Formats: sequence, C-alpha cells, structure tokens
Amino acid sequence: MFIDGEWRGAASGATFDSTNPATGAVIASVPDGGRADAQAAIAAAERAFPAWSATTAYQRSDYLRRAWQIMMDRRDELAKRMTEEQGKPLKAARGEVVYGADYLLWFAEEAKRLYGTTIPSSRADQRFIVSHMPVGVVAAITPWNYPMSMLTRKIAPALAAGCTVVLKPAESTPLCAVDVIKVLAEAGLPKGVVNLVTAKDPAPIGQEFVTNPAVRKITFTGSTKIGRMLATQAMSGLKRVSMELGGHAPFIVCEDADAVHAAKGAPLVKFLNTGQACISPNRFLVHRSKVEAFQNEFKARMLKMKAGSGFDDAVSIGPLINEAAIAKIDRQVKDAVAKGATLLCGGSRLTDNGLDKGCFWAPTLLANVTPEMLIYREETFGPVAPVIAYDSEDEALRMANDTHYGLAAYVYTPNLARAMRLYEGLRFGIIGINDINPTSAAAPFGGMKDSGMGREGGREGIADYLEVKLGGFAI
Repeated sequence: MFIDGEWRGAASGATFDSTNPATGAVIASVPDGGRADAQAAIAAAERAFPAWSATTAYQRSDYLRRAWQIMMDRRDELAKRMTEEQGKPLKAARGEVVYGADYLLWFAEEAKRLYGTTIPSSRADQRFIVSHMPVGVVAAITPWNYPMSMLTRKIAPALAAGCTVVLKPAESTPLCAVDVIKVLAEAGLPKGVVNLVTAKDPAPIGQEFVTNPAVRKITFTGSTKIGRMLATQAMSGLKRVSMELGGHAPFIVCEDADAVHAAKGAPLVKFLNTGQACISPNRFLVHRSKVEAFQNEFKARMLKMKAGSGFDDAVSIGPLINEAAIAKIDRQVKDAVAKGATLLCGGSRLTDNGLDKGCFWAPTLLANVTPEMLIYREETFGPVAPVIAYDSEDEALRMANDTHYGLAAYVYTPNLARAMRLYEGLRFGIIGINDINPTSAAAPFGGMKDSGMGREGGREGIADYLEVKLGGFAI
C-alpha cells in the first residue's frame, strides 16, 4: 500500500493473492488492508490537503502532465500487467493504458480552466465574486474491468481540482492499481496527496470512507446495489457522492439500417473486454425485417473469435474475471433456452486446449429472446448477445427504455430525423448513433436512473470535485 508517500504493508501484516484469470496462477501477494489502514491513509490525505489545495493550477497541471508522459512511456509494461491480472487481450490493454493516460492529460489542461465569475449587484457599494474550491479529501473506489483507466478517470480530476485522494481498488486487480500509483509517485506528487489501500474485503474500507468526517467526497464505480448502499450511508455525513453504476444497454437496428453493417460493429462493442463493460450492449433490438441478415452476419463474425490468453495475438476473447461471472452467465443462458430462446452458437463454458484452468465462456448468440427471460432484465457482463425482434419505432423505444438502468444506448439508422427522435427519446446518458465508441476523456461519461449520478470526463468531470464559493464585498 502507498500511504503518506511510503510503500508499506497492512497494519495487521495480512496479505492476499492476486491471480491470473486465464490460468488461475498466483501472480503476487499484496497487503490485505483493514480499517486502521484506511484511517491512516485518510489522515495522510487530510494533512496534505491544505498545501496541495494552495498550489497553483499551473503547478497541478505540471504534475499531471508528467504523470501522463510516464504512463505513455510505460504503456507496454502497464498493458502486460493488465493482461496478466485482468485477462483482456494485450492489444485492448494497450488501448486502455492510452485511454487512461488521456485523462491525465485532459485534466492537466482543465486544471487551468477553473474560471470564476462576477455577478452585478443592485447595490452600488457591493460586488459579488463566485469562485470554485476543492471539496477536500476524496475516497475513490474503482472496479476490476478497467483497472487502470477508471483510476485516472477519478484521480486526475480530483488532483486537478486541488483535492487529495485515497484509493481502494478492486480486490481482483490490486497490482494494476499499484502500477498506476507508482506512475503518480514518480511524477513527484507531494506525500499524502495520493494514497492507496488494497484489501481483499472491501467492506471495512468502505465503512471508513462513508463514516470518516475527513472524507468529503465518495466516487465509486461498480454495481448498483453497492453504489446505492454507499450513497445512502454517505448522505448521513452529507458527503458529496458520484456513482458510475450498472448498465443494460440497448442496441437498436432500425428498419432502414444496413443490417450487415450494424452486425459488423455490434460484436466489437458487445465483446469489448469479453462483454465485461458497463456500456456493452445487453439487448439487440432488431427490426423484424432485418433479424435474419443481422443474426447471420453476427454469428459469422462470432465464430471467428478465438478465446484464450490475452498474450496470444490471435485471441479476441479473454477470460471472465472469476467463477461467479461464469455461474451468472450459465444461469441466464439456461433460463433463456428453457423459456424458448434459440441458441445459435456458444452457450457453454470453454475447457478445451488448456482453457479449463481459466474462466472462459464461448461467445454466445441467442435468438427469439422475450421479456420473460432473465437476460432481458438483468445486466449480463459477459459474452452473450440476445436478439429481440420488434415491429415499429415506438415499440423499439418502449422496449429500450423498459429498464431501471440508463447508461448507454446505440442506434443504427441512416435517417437523421429518426436518429434525432431516438436520441431525444432514449433515457440514457450516452447515445451512440451509428457509433460504437461514443466515449473520450474530453466527453462526459455517466448515466441516468440506476446507472448512477454525476459525470466523469469532459469539463463536467471536474465539477463534482469543486465547491462553489460566493464572496459579497462591500466597498
């Protein structure tokens, strides 16, 4: 762990293993921190806050820019660590490292854009000035599916705003977090500005975050269940909260769309990170006249996908993160088939050619999916694509919005008017129109309803780390 500028073990001396999901092999042991370690990290961040918040925006920008350069210089090394610990193919891991570095560079610039305003007064002897101040100590809890970029997406705006940070990374990918913190430490950040607490059991750390009065903001990416619990507990201390939670993205193929073209893009986003991405489509809503062409092209592309170790350049499907993920997908697929879905390909765990030691699932395509099936309602987080036929635009919009989630949605149509209608009618925070990658460090990322609150990235991404201060001057 990294606390107050020093690498140290847990106060208890306990450790836990980080394993490779492709092979089950132990990579290394890391400190198994507890509440006392979280308290020490928060205390260090609180001590560091006055001096760090007093630095100029240009100074903070320089630190972030140096960190960006180091991360880019080490992108191959960092990508190999990610493939080893998280499992995604090496090419995708390199892409994530660059994406994560982009947040450091973007917020290095946004640090210098924290403009204030003046407000005219009705009194001749009065002036109003509005400025923005850092909220204080930020507690960040990050997921395993994007174990480097999700760190920088939270840490970069916090540092740019003048906040100090305590990070609790996912217990499945602690080594990726260690490597990112090493980048920030090498960039020369003063001690206590960024702190890392690793733990096998996140509950005690989370409890300290939500109850410690020194923590003024919680930022969390993970499940809706845990996010709701953290937000509820944090409100007792009136802490600032931002949440990036689950998704259940619809992918709408309209009547006038080129079904083959849509089916070429669909697997790229569906099987992104082996389907373990909150913006991956979970429901393919295809106009009935386009279903056959869409499914045929989709299936043909899926059958070419190879599963295995991410270090094999021919592999496009890596392992799932653990056995629980396998069990969830198995339950959803069996439920769908039992209720009338047609299994077009896949549908089982992969164990041949040495894959039995890892958590691999065959890319799966289901046809004739209906609302009674679990997969229609539940987030899958895996390589399963369910196809649902519809007959009208209104029906597609109703089906797409028929979920408690509201993170991402996708639409394929060449008709501008239809694209605008669906963009405006879909109750999701991110809409890709003929676009399977509607994300960037420069763009706000976040969802509606049970998919969370607040935005990360873009100029909106720094706002949640700032307090608005008003000065009324009598002159």
